[in-house]
Amino acid sequence: MTLSSAPSWASETEKLDIESKAEPSLFTASEQGSNTGRKAFWKRMLVSDVDGLGETKRAMGSRHLMMIAIGGTIGTGIFLSAGAANEQAVALAGPASALLSYFVVGLFCYAVVIALGEMASYIPVSGTFAVFGTRFVSPALGFTLGWNYWLQCEITAAAVILQFWDSRIQPWQWALIIIVPVFVLQLIHVRVYGETEYWFAMIKVFMIIVFIIVGLVYDWGGVHGHPGPGLSNFHDGQAFLGGFPAFAQTFVYAFYSYGGVELVTLAAGEADRPHRAVPRAVRATFLRIVLFYVLTILVIGLCINWADPTLLSAADDSDVVASPVTVVFVRAGFGAAAHVVNAVLLTAVLSATNSCFYASSRMMLSLARMGHAPKFLGRVNSRGVPVYALFLALAVSCLTFLTTIWGSGVVFTWLLNVTGISALLVWTSIGAISLRFRAAWRAQKRSTADLPFVQPLFPLLPAGALVLGTVMFVAQGYAAVAEQPFNPKNVVATYIGVALYILLYSGYTIYERVITKTRTYFVPLDAVDLDTDAVWAPGEGEQVRAREREEREAAERETGAKHGLRYWLARAGEHVY
Repeated sequence: MTLSSAPSWASETEKLDIESKAEPSLFTASEQGSNTGRKAFWKRMLVSDVDGLGETKRAMGSRHLMMIAIGGTIGTGIFLSAGAANEQAVALAGPASALLSYFVVGLFCYAVVIALGEMASYIPVSGTFAVFGTRFVSPALGFTLGWNYWLQCEITAAAVILQFWDSRIQPWQWALIIIVPVFVLQLIHVRVYGETEYWFAMIKVFMIIVFIIVGLVYDWGGVHGHPGPGLSNFHDGQAFLGGFPAFAQTFVYAFYSYGGVELVTLAAGEADRPHRAVPRAVRATFLRIVLFYVLTILVIGLCINWADPTLLSAADDSDVVASPVTVVFVRAGFGAAAHVVNAVLLTAVLSATNSCFYASSRMMLSLARMGHAPKFLGRVNSRGVPVYALFLALAVSCLTFLTTIWGSGVVFTWLLNVTGISALLVWTSIGAISLRFRAAWRAQKRSTADLPFVQPLFPLLPAGALVLGTVMFVAQGYAAVAEQPFNPKNVVATYIGVALYILLYSGYTIYERVITKTRTYFVPLDAVDLDTDAVWAPGEGEQVRAREREEREAAERETGAKHGLRYWLARAGEHVY
């Protein structure tokens, strides 16, 4: 959508007449039954041309984006990799090292999301960093980031976490139970995704808060008959184990846990008034980092010793069988609540699967519309749902579960390494894209007053993301080489995501040089497209804000709510978020 059409931030009802069109037929009357028609059909299917593909719907409100930002992707990462795999963070490096690792990656995550939020609030598209990489840096980078992100899949963890509940049911059977209902929900409408994710996230947020409170009370000895460990797990040299190599290895677990924080910017492409909703949502990232990751890993380190059998129960070729969240509740005297906790974990898994389907289908939609994937994957139906991209996600998800024949623990470990290093590469690239975006903004002599959200301390955050990403990349390689005894598998597992990144980038570069006969290594700054899909034209930002402010004040006067509780809560929310 360009500036000449309906505004990209227009609401669902405002754009209904514009966008609710039936999908065009794949064949025309003259093409049916002829060789020319078949050639034209395949050309339309495989070559990108956005015209006639339909438009997605801006049907998600501010509350949906807010809850997606706070708890939308809390799931397999926080409940599994924080403590249930063999080489998990606390058991590997000690509680203090794990806490420090999650804090450092949290800073990295915050810098990335804030930088990405600045771009996504101005150009709210479903592909976000893949689209931005193509526009602001080079098509090869956008292609690499898009496919790399699409290939990250954590759905296998759904079966892993449910094996603790009932090991008699096979992982592929749980896959059918989880994937099919989520797939059907995704087919209905994007607002269904937003609404289900809102309530899923609400349940997870509530459980994490209860877990932190119960864990701290138990650790401080506040549960009668269950003496807590206090700070004993941090004494006698147990806080830091294995030195720097072990500390560096915990980064992959932290990256896996933080994975998905960028989802809120992908949802900006289908959000109502994203220039207001996205900034509020990305500001909530700090709350999410502190509450759901740093405090959670602290509670796990306080309550469960690094040498505890529950952290070391999964062998290299066996299945992950327990969550540290459940263990803490049981040790605090809530043994009867174990299955209730696992029911909430099931909600988290459903939510993670729901988010995975949404993210992968929208990324594939963007790839197709940029010409980086077959065109038919960019089609949407009359409800704005990318049906073909969703079916592809379903097929890949089902194939993923076939890998459980080697054992869920083995698959989980390899997925952990792939997604961890891939997240590192994607996030580091986002830092570079942000710097390039601002460089193009200055080169085209634009004012930051036109940005709906201006990241603080620029260029500190994107530059910090580049530095932290590079340091962590080198640190993980050093840890893999320095580990004794040396095992080549560790190096391969650490950098398997790098091979994928290089393969995608070099493959597209070769495609450009050999097939399309082009060499676009970098998009010139003065040629960077800063207008397509923008929420407003250059110079209109202040006008739009002023108009919305007047409308809000008029509504307050009309309802007489200016001095009421609702008014003051709304004003407080503006300052908090």
